[in-house]
Amino acid sequence: MARKFLYGVAILVVFVIGALGALRYWAKELTQFTFVPVVPFAAAPPLADGAYANPALWFSRGAGGPNDPSRWRPVGAPVDEATLPVAVFFIHPTSHFDRLHWNSAIDETLIAGRTEILLRGLATPFSAAAELWAPRYRQATLGAFLTDRPTGRAALDVAYGDVLAAFDEFVTSVDPRLPIVIAGHSQGAFHLMHLMQDRVAGKPLAARVAAAYAVGWPVSLEHDLPEMGLPACEGPDSAGCVISWQSFAEPAETDMVRETYARFPGLDGMPRGDSPFLCVNPVSSRPGDATPASANHGTLVPDAALTGATLMPGLVPARCAPDGFLMIGPAPQLGPFVAPGNNFHVYDIPLFWSALRADVARRVKAWHRTPFAGGTGPAKGAAPAKPAPQAPAPETPKPVSWWHQWLN
Repeated sequence: MARKFLYGVAILVVFVIGALGALRYWAKELTQFTFVPVVPFAAAPPLADGAYANPALWFSRGAGGPNDPSRWRPVGAPVDEATLPVAVFFIHPTSHFDRLHWNSAIDETLIAGRTEILLRGLATPFSAAAELWAPRYRQATLGAFLTDRPTGRAALDVAYGDVLAAFDEFVTSVDPRLPIVIAGHSQGAFHLMHLMQDRVAGKPLAARVAAAYAVGWPVSLEHDLPEMGLPACEGPDSAGCVISWQSFAEPAETDMVRETYARFPGLDGMPRGDSPFLCVNPVSSRPGDATPASANHGTLVPDAALTGATLMPGLVPARCAPDGFLMIGPAPQLGPFVAPGNNFHVYDIPLFWSALRADVARRVKAWHRTPFAGGTGPAKGAAPAKPAPQAPAPETPKPVSWWHQWLN
């Protein structure tokens, strides 16, 4: 297992460091030249109906197994924690940097190897969940985010179509008594926002969402959040709400991210411009908050041989700056994947691995205490921003006994 992990890291180093190195040292025009595909866009047909019923189209599916990358555990991770009564849908970030294809193949071995490494670092804070699902999808290449050409949007549409189909399979397959957590990073968060608009906002499913984690992609407070169907999380015990942050060490240079942010219209179809975006401090679980490094109980740090990782407490602070970016103080030494301007994008989740794991547990427990779950009372922030139309409430099956033991 350690050797397989090392090979995966080596693959990631070759391709991702090349991408980040170019972004660090090259001008905007050269960056676009390097990563924007040179071939015409050819529309890929949608996957066959019911394609995601095939377990081969999932990196992680349900309870998982010994080789499930989303269930990997670093040194120092808790070993005796209770299983969380929740089903998690995790959308992985970009691991496709090809200039010759606008979208990856869904079963491409090299890309799958990179993605599994990313899942070990980014999906594992959710691994206490009873069910954790992470689909393969025909992700758009990195260059799709670096161009204003319609082909970039078309590639993202192909990727989103797969994510939407996977989510529909997830919803129909998981235990209906379980609440849902939806999470994604970078390109995954981009698709998550549209998924919330299409499948959650104003629909009965909104009442079942314990939390949505849109990490590493800006969520406009004016143009995105109202369309996602849930409010921002206001505190650690809120349920049915949205969390988002983007990590920068100081001094931070955020111009490239701002430019990309402004390039994409909001979910309401309007230009985002320089509208403020959501920042929920992952350590305190509060928007606009600041916390010292001592409050951060575990950052995921790779070892020198890159064969594993260890949780280190007290490594970085977290402060939501007025512009919406999350500042982590002077740059910590985590590895070679830091993007230009002290952008710790790749480390958004590993920086706060333990804090995010605790955050998920609190929000799931808060959801189970809402009236919808048959609990003792509502959790703050549980009501959707866009209520579903009035209809007779369905009968909720009585939770099984281990859920009650966990809540107590």
